[in-house]
Amino acid sequence: MSQTSSGERFGFATNAIHAGQEPDPTTGSVIVPIHATSTYAQDGVGGLRGGYEYSRTGNPTRTALEECLAALESGRFARAFGSGMAATDAVLRAVCRPGNHILIPNDAYGGTFRLVDKILTQWGIEYTPVPLSDLDAVRAAVRPTTRLLWCETPTNPLLTVADIAGLAGIAADADARLVVDNTFASPYLQTPLALGADVVVHSTTKYLGGHSDVVGGAAVTSDPELDEKLAFLQNGAGAVPGPFDAWLTLRGLKTLAVRMDRHCDNAERIAVALGEHPRVRAVYYPGLPTHPGHEVAVKQMRRGGGMISFLVDSEEAALEVCSRTRLFTLAESLGGVESLIEHPGRMTHASTAGSQLQVPAELVRLSVGIEDVDDLLDDLLTALG
Repeated sequence: MSQTSSGERFGFATNAIHAGQEPDPTTGSVIVPIHATSTYAQDGVGGLRGGYEYSRTGNPTRTALEECLAALESGRFARAFGSGMAATDAVLRAVCRPGNHILIPNDAYGGTFRLVDKILTQWGIEYTPVPLSDLDAVRAAVRPTTRLLWCETPTNPLLTVADIAGLAGIAADADARLVVDNTFASPYLQTPLALGADVVVHSTTKYLGGHSDVVGGAAVTSDPELDEKLAFLQNGAGAVPGPFDAWLTLRGLKTLAVRMDRHCDNAERIAVALGEHPRVRAVYYPGLPTHPGHEVAVKQMRRGGGMISFLVDSEEAALEVCSRTRLFTLAESLGGVESLIEHPGRMTHASTAGSQLQVPAELVRLSVGIEDVDDLLDDLLTALG
């Protein structure tokens, strides 16, 4: 249950449809309008209507999206950005200063690793990759200068699960911030702020938008001081979504609950089938009892999600599988209604090649869509031979 600004408490699906989305007071439109404007008339100098003066700073369509995102993540504040990486960049700059140290997953998303390794290090920020599923290893990696623990759970692409509450305790002891990238789980399956995280980050391009037709990002927190810093960077750096992008994301959020249940239903069937296939060496899916992080996943996630990765015998075999599917489209990204397949080593995680975060060459990643699962199984098993 989440509490709206009016104090009423509603369930997740209700908030997804109604939070921040009251009927338009002028026309009665039940859908939030697309406020396609760059600027706003003022009633005298400084006489702002609703606080709006310029659409980089604020836009009513974006405000509706931010209110909805905050409600879904059980947070007080949300800031929408032009991409998930823009949100990531803003959070890192809001928290870190030259001379600080951060911890990142040793199997982090390639884009996050690239930002930290190639850009932040130029500004005097140090980092250490660490297996976040091992709390002792995390404690051992903390330094006096550590100011941020960056967590993905499940991770991309190896689906490693980290104990958010455990990491929150370590961060608090170190006077550091815990940031959780919740893109793979979505707030329907997992709410990190309720488990002690300071900030939640999303690529809203993925499950939140859900239809592979919009790029966006978001950062959600309940800390007013941190939100003020994020708001300053959002406006000052200007990496904001346009009103149509915000509207598309809002439209996607309305069906997030029902879509995630179908993603999970399909992924559970496919993960079991892959585990029984003779050409598959290992399956990474938090919903399987054999997954090393399954117990933690059961504790903090509603279900296992819609992402699966698996290993075959060789890189050649992995590339062959990726080339032979018909319903699973060979493409980067994830979280849309359609099923996607990719080779992380040569696609989404190519930037990790030669580093501690390099992914196995024989790894295949699936974003399981909401098609008929029997069709998806037939397509995938045929590709595997």
